[in-house]
Parts: sequence; C-alpha cells; structure tokens
Amino acid sequence: MKRHAPATERNREPLLAVLREVLPASGTVLEIASGTGQHAVWFSRALPHLTWQPTDMDAEALESIEAWREAEALPNLRPPHRLDASADSWPESRADAILNVNMIHISPWSACQGLMRGAGRVLPAGGLLVLYGPYFVEGRETAPSNLEFDASLRARNPAWGVRTLEAVTAEAALHGLERERVVDMPSNNLTVVFRKARPSVPSH
Repeated sequence: MKRHAPATERNREPLLAVLREVLPASGTVLEIASGTGQHAVWFSRALPHLTWQPTDMDAEALESIEAWREAEALPNLRPPHRLDASADSWPESRADAILNVNMIHISPWSACQGLMRGAGRVLPAGGLLVLYGPYFVEGRETAPSNLEFDASLRARNPAWGVRTLEAVTAEAALHGLERERVVDMPSNNLTVVFRKARPSVPSH
C-alpha cells in the first residue's frame, strides 16, 4: 500500500528548513494533495508541536497515506481525508496553515483557483499558505529543465503546465492572500509563502 516518490525524498529536507521558519508554534497544518504520504509522516515527525491533516482526492493516494500513518503511529498525524482542491467546499473548515507541494503544475488551473478560494475560506487572519514547486518568474531566466518539464506536462495533458509566479500571486490576492516570501529551492523549484491578510482597522 505504501507508495514511494523519489522527489519527495529529495525535497523534504530543504522544505522542512523553510517550514521550521514560517509555520506557527502550534495548531493544525492542512496538507492539500499529500500524494504518497511520505511528506505527511516526515513533517509530522519533525514538527511534533503541530497537528498534521493530510488530504488527497485520489483513492490510491489515500490508501498510501493511511498505510504510512499506520506504520509510523505518530500521535499528531491524523487519518487522511478526501479533498478536491477545486471544490467549493472542503471537509476541513479551519486550519492554521496550509501546505501544497507539487500540485499546481500537474492539475488544471481550476485546481489553483480552488486552492486559493479554499485557503481564503479556512485560514484565519495571519494564517499561512505555503506552496512548493516549479514556476516561471518574470524577469528571471528560465532554467532549461523547467522549459522541458513544462513541455512534457502539456504533452501529457494540455490543461497542465508550469505556472507563472505572477499569475498564482494574482489569484491568491483575489482571496485576501498576500505573498510574503519566495525561497529558491533545489532543482529550480521555489517555496512561496502567502499570508492571509488581517482586516484593516478603520481610523477615527
């Protein structure tokens, strides 16, 4: 039942270093598109002060996540839930932070739109949305590997593809999410941190 993704093994340490810096001291992290479940186990073990809620929309992924969870028996790792990022309602109504790794480029744009809509709905003011994956960035030379990856994705499914950071940031802003930080990661990936805006206090 336990599935393995080599990329997960490669990126977990650099991503954990960023998560240690930005995630809150306590609360629930909602992981959207948890895939194999390797990240959920790794991060919940490394961050015992946080409750980890894995999700995915794929039945085989959910089985793999549960197999990893049962094998590790971590007290802060919850059973996985089925969640479609593009849906108008999620099984989770609140989370202190959301993590989404390597989903936006291997799903239709509607999944990114739904992710931002859902994050705006379930995060409290000051809550974080953390994204990881490849992006095209205006004014920055694109790595040949990302161009090749984008072409291969679009050949598999025309609705997929590497997104521009600007388009993702603009979509996030529609739902009160302000881009706070962009971290260069190995293999030409980025970690992008958004924060849910706090309501402005009217001046008297």
